[in-house]
Amino acid sequence: VSGSMSGEKLGQAKRAVTDTVARMRDGDQLALITYDSTSRVVVPLGPVGARRGAIAAAVSANRHCRRVVVTAAVNNVSFDRPIKLGDVVIIESQVTRAFNSSMEVYLEVFVENATTGERSRCNEAYYTFVAVDQLGGPIAVPAIEPQTDAERARFDGALRRRQLRLILAGKLKPEDATELKALFD
Repeated sequence: VSGSMSGEKLGQAKRAVTDTVARMRDGDQLALITYDSTSRVVVPLGPVGARRGAIAAAVSANRHCRRVVVTAAVNNVSFDRPIKLGDVVIIESQVTRAFNSSMEVYLEVFVENATTGERSRCNEAYYTFVAVDQLGGPIAVPAIEPQTDAERARFDGALRRRQLRLILAGKLKPEDATELKALFD
Protein backbone atom coordinates (compact mmCIF):
# COMPACT_ATOMS: atom_id res chain seq x y z
CA VAL A 1 0.00 0.00 0.00
CA SER A 2 2.70 2.51 0.96
CA GLY A 3 4.52 2.05 -2.35
CA SER A 4 1.57 3.41 -4.32
CA MET A 5 0.69 6.31 -2.00
CA SER A 6 2.34 9.71 -1.63
CA GLY A 7 3.83 10.56 1.77
CA GLU A 8 0.98 12.92 2.60
CA LYS A 9 -1.72 10.45 1.57
CA LEU A 10 0.01 7.72 3.54
CA GLY A 11 0.08 10.03 6.56
CA GLN A 12 -3.64 10.64 6.14
CA ALA A 13 -4.28 6.93 5.84
CA LYS A 14 -2.29 6.30 9.02
CA ARG A 15 -4.53 8.77 10.80
CA ALA A 16 -7.52 6.49 10.56
CA VAL A 17 -10.23 8.09 12.61
CA THR A 18 -11.53 6.45 15.74
CA ASP A 19 -14.80 7.96 16.90
CA THR A 20 -15.54 7.81 20.58
CA VAL A 21 -18.38 9.41 22.45
CA ALA A 22 -17.42 10.10 26.03
CA ARG A 23 -19.35 11.40 29.00
CA MET A 24 -17.80 14.25 30.91
CA ARG A 25 -18.31 14.79 34.63
CA ASP A 26 -20.72 17.62 33.92
CA GLY A 27 -23.02 15.15 32.15
CA ASP A 28 -23.02 16.42 28.56
CA GLN A 29 -21.70 14.47 25.59
CA LEU A 30 -18.83 15.27 23.33
CA ALA A 31 -17.34 13.56 20.33
CA LEU A 32 -13.66 12.79 20.65
CA ILE A 33 -12.01 11.99 17.35
CA THR A 34 -8.41 10.88 17.68
CA TYR A 35 -5.58 10.35 15.22
CA ASP A 36 -2.01 9.10 15.85
CA SER A 37 -0.96 12.05 18.02
CA THR A 38 -3.72 14.47 17.09
CA SER A 39 -7.10 14.98 18.77
CA ARG A 40 -10.23 16.79 17.68
CA VAL A 41 -13.01 17.42 20.18
CA VAL A 42 -16.40 18.72 19.01
CA VAL A 43 -18.41 20.08 21.91
CA PRO A 44 -21.34 22.34 22.65
CA LEU A 45 -20.43 25.61 24.36
CA GLY A 46 -20.19 25.26 28.12
CA PRO A 47 -18.35 26.56 31.17
CA VAL A 48 -15.73 23.83 31.09
CA GLY A 49 -14.17 24.58 27.68
CA ALA A 50 -10.66 25.11 29.06
CA ARG A 51 -10.76 21.72 30.74
CA ARG A 52 -11.80 20.16 27.43
CA GLY A 53 -8.87 21.82 25.70
CA ALA A 54 -6.52 20.36 28.28
CA ILE A 55 -8.13 16.94 27.79
CA ALA A 56 -7.68 17.12 23.99
CA ALA A 57 -4.03 18.14 24.44
CA ALA A 58 -3.43 15.35 26.97
CA VAL A 59 -5.01 12.78 24.63
CA SER A 60 -2.64 13.86 21.83
CA ALA A 61 0.39 13.56 24.13
CA ASN A 62 -0.79 10.19 25.44
CA ARG A 63 -1.43 8.80 21.97
CA HIS A 64 2.01 9.93 20.85
CA CYS A 65 3.97 8.21 23.62
CA ARG A 66 1.42 5.64 24.87
CA ARG A 67 2.26 6.55 28.46
CA VAL A 68 0.60 8.40 31.30
CA VAL A 69 1.25 12.12 30.83
CA VAL A 70 1.13 15.01 33.28
CA THR A 71 0.73 18.68 32.49
CA ALA A 72 3.99 20.57 32.98
CA ALA A 73 2.88 23.95 31.60
CA VAL A 74 0.15 25.82 29.77
CA ASN A 75 1.76 28.41 27.53
CA ASN A 76 0.82 31.26 25.25
CA VAL A 77 -2.96 31.07 25.37
CA SER A 78 -4.32 33.65 22.93
CA PHE A 79 -7.90 34.57 22.06
CA ASP A 80 -8.79 35.91 18.62
CA ARG A 81 -12.57 36.09 18.87
CA PRO A 82 -15.36 35.30 21.32
CA ILE A 83 -17.37 32.10 21.41
CA LYS A 84 -21.08 32.86 21.24
CA LEU A 85 -23.88 30.93 22.83
CA GLY A 86 -25.03 28.28 20.37
CA ASP A 87 -21.68 28.02 18.57
CA VAL A 88 -20.24 24.56 18.20
CA VAL A 89 -16.71 24.48 19.60
CA ILE A 90 -14.10 22.36 17.82
CA ILE A 91 -10.84 21.72 19.67
CA GLU A 92 -7.91 20.29 17.73
CA SER A 93 -4.54 19.40 19.22
CA GLN A 94 -1.33 17.94 17.89
CA VAL A 95 2.07 17.08 19.33
CA THR A 96 4.48 19.53 17.70
CA ARG A 97 7.76 18.24 19.10
CA ALA A 98 9.04 15.68 21.55
CA PHE A 99 12.10 16.30 23.66
CA ASN A 100 13.54 13.81 26.18
CA SER A 101 10.47 13.08 28.29
CA SER A 102 8.41 16.16 27.44
CA MET A 103 6.18 17.00 24.51
CA GLU A 104 4.85 20.30 23.26
CA VAL A 105 1.21 20.15 22.13
CA TYR A 106 -0.39 22.83 19.94
CA LEU A 107 -4.08 23.43 20.53
CA GLU A 108 -6.44 25.31 18.21
CA VAL A 109 -10.03 26.14 19.05
CA PHE A 110 -12.54 26.85 16.31
CA VAL A 111 -16.16 27.90 16.45
CA GLU A 112 -18.71 26.69 13.95
CA ASN A 113 -22.02 28.39 13.48
CA ALA A 114 -24.60 25.65 14.00
CA THR A 115 -26.91 27.18 11.39
CA THR A 116 -24.53 28.13 8.57
CA GLY A 117 -21.63 25.76 9.21
CA GLU A 118 -19.20 28.69 8.95
CA ARG A 119 -16.02 27.85 10.86
CA SER A 120 -13.38 30.22 12.20
CA ARG A 121 -10.49 30.02 14.64
CA CYS A 122 -11.08 31.68 17.99
CA ASN A 123 -8.00 30.78 20.04
CA GLU A 124 -4.82 28.75 20.32
CA ALA A 125 -2.50 27.55 23.06
CA TYR A 126 0.62 25.52 23.66
CA TYR A 127 0.77 22.88 26.38
CA THR A 128 3.75 20.96 27.69
CA PHE A 129 3.30 17.41 28.96
CA VAL A 130 5.78 15.00 30.53
CA ALA A 131 5.46 11.24 30.11
CA VAL A 132 5.84 9.34 33.36
CA ASP A 133 6.49 5.71 34.27
CA GLN A 134 4.66 3.60 36.87
CA LEU A 135 6.53 5.32 39.70
CA GLY A 136 5.78 8.81 38.41
CA GLY A 137 9.27 9.48 37.08
CA PRO A 138 9.94 10.99 33.65
CA ILE A 139 10.36 8.50 30.81
CA ALA A 140 11.69 8.93 27.26
CA VAL A 141 9.22 9.64 24.46
CA PRO A 142 9.52 8.95 20.71
CA ALA A 143 10.58 11.73 18.34
CA ILE A 144 8.18 13.57 16.02
CA GLU A 145 8.63 13.66 12.26
CA PRO A 146 6.72 16.67 10.88
CA GLN A 147 5.04 16.06 7.51
CA THR A 148 3.60 19.40 6.36
CA ASP A 149 5.07 22.91 6.13
CA ALA A 150 2.89 24.03 9.06
CA GLU A 151 4.05 21.05 11.15
CA ARG A 152 7.69 21.79 10.28
CA ALA A 153 7.28 25.46 11.27
CA ARG A 154 5.78 24.51 14.66
CA PHE A 155 8.45 21.84 15.13
CA ASP A 156 11.25 24.35 14.41
CA GLY A 157 9.72 26.95 16.76
CA ALA A 158 9.20 24.44 19.56
CA LEU A 159 12.83 24.53 20.71
CA ARG A 160 12.73 28.34 20.99
CA ARG A 161 9.45 28.18 22.92
CA ARG A 162 10.94 25.51 25.19
CA GLN A 163 14.03 27.60 25.87
CA LEU A 164 11.85 30.61 26.71
CA ARG A 165 9.72 28.51 29.10
CA LEU A 166 12.85 27.20 30.82
CA ILE A 167 14.32 30.71 31.17
CA LEU A 168 11.08 32.03 32.68
CA ALA A 169 10.99 29.04 35.07
CA GLY A 170 14.59 29.73 36.14
CA LYS A 171 15.80 26.38 34.76
CA LEU A 172 17.93 27.77 31.93
CA LYS A 173 20.31 30.72 31.87
CA PRO A 174 19.52 33.20 29.06
CA GLU A 175 23.08 32.94 27.75
CA ASP A 176 22.55 29.19 27.25
CA ALA A 177 19.44 29.67 25.07
CA THR A 178 21.24 29.23 21.76
CA GLU A 179 18.10 29.07 19.58
CA LEU A 180 16.69 32.26 21.10
CA LYS A 181 20.03 34.06 20.81
CA ALA A 182 20.24 33.08 17.14
CA LEU A 183 17.11 35.15 16.47
CA PHE A 184 19.01 38.31 17.41
CA ASP A 185 22.39 37.58 15.83
